[in-house]
Amino acid sequence: MAGKNILIVDDAAFMRMMIKDILTKNGYNVIGEAENGMKAVERFNEHQPDLVIMDITMPEMDGIQAVKKIKELSPEASIIMCSAMGQQAMVIESIQAGAKDFVVKPFQADRVIEAVAKALG
Repeated sequence: MAGKNILIVDDAAFMRMMIKDILTKNGYNVIGEAENGMKAVERFNEHQPDLVIMDITMPEMDGIQAVKKIKELSPEASIIMCSAMGQQAMVIESIQAGAKDFVVKPFQADRVIEAVAKALG
């Protein structure tokens, strides 16, 4: 699965850095980053990544809206959501919107990689 292109979307720069670190150590290419849902949709169009890792709670356009937009553009897009504890309702909503999986913050590196491999598999 290595060599797959991934877009990371999170409004917190340190979170993007943490996810990027986990992914690159495991042989994935991080081809873009975005800090909100609007940028996520733009970057998705630019890069056509194999996978998007998307935070749920962000300014301007949240992760759920961004999933819906990306799925409209590209129904086969693979998206994994990131959520804080206690966001179950939003996780369910994002899965219904077309996300494949979710990982809960704080991240366990192996859980992130497992979700990524599964979504790309």
